[in-house]
Amino acid sequence: MVSPLRSSSSRSVARVLPARPFAAAVAMAVFTFLLYVIEAVDQGTGGMLDRAGGIVSRNVDHLDGVVFSPLLHANWDHLAGNTLPFLAFGFLAMAGGIRQFIAVTATIWLLGGMGVWLIGPSDASTIGASGVIFGWLVFLLVRGFFARSGKQIVLGLVLFFFWGGILWGVLPGTPGVSWQAHLCGALAGVLAARLVAGADRRRARREVGPGGPGAEGGGYGPAGPGPSPGGWSGAGGPVLPR
Repeated sequence: MVSPLRSSSSRSVARVLPARPFAAAVAMAVFTFLLYVIEAVDQGTGGMLDRAGGIVSRNVDHLDGVVFSPLLHANWDHLAGNTLPFLAFGFLAMAGGIRQFIAVTATIWLLGGMGVWLIGPSDASTIGASGVIFGWLVFLLVRGFFARSGKQIVLGLVLFFFWGGILWGVLPGTPGVSWQAHLCGALAGVLAARLVAGADRRRARREVGPGGPGAEGGGYGPAGPGPSPGGWSGAGGPVLPR
């Protein structure tokens, strides 16, 4: 039987698990361990990191919280509650390769954090990784529709069945929880999915064009030809009264 050749980009677009699952799992475990180390330091210093690194909306002195706030948590219970979804969604978001994972995570991390800085409460400090978690989840939910990948759509439906209930967190109503971080992270996840799909389509067109297979992809696309993608990855959680 003769079957048509499929480009490497098509294979990577349809991927739902990392090409190197053990390495991806180790990377997420190390990332999560870092969060626990940071929380231990914060607890040992009486919450100094939380006070210094949170996002205080529309306060220029706390604009650096956009970078640091996803690494901080109010207490051990807050961090423990974020741990499982952080590990699971981060692992699945590595399906396109580490370079793409960094680009997607940076988009969610920075744009989600800037959204909180713009629309969040000015009388509180927002910390936590849940904005990144919401961004990863929504990225995984909608990625398949932008990429026209049946496998990724099915994965999104499975994730929605088990985790879809947390999406209510984008709405206000729970005291002490930053719905702004959840909402902004989720919107950034949609944008990241759209950018990934566009980068993959452009790479596919280059591969079948004059340049032939093996053309280099952009930051959002999987790097390198072949079925194994190369290397390219919150604000959110409780609002602490000042």
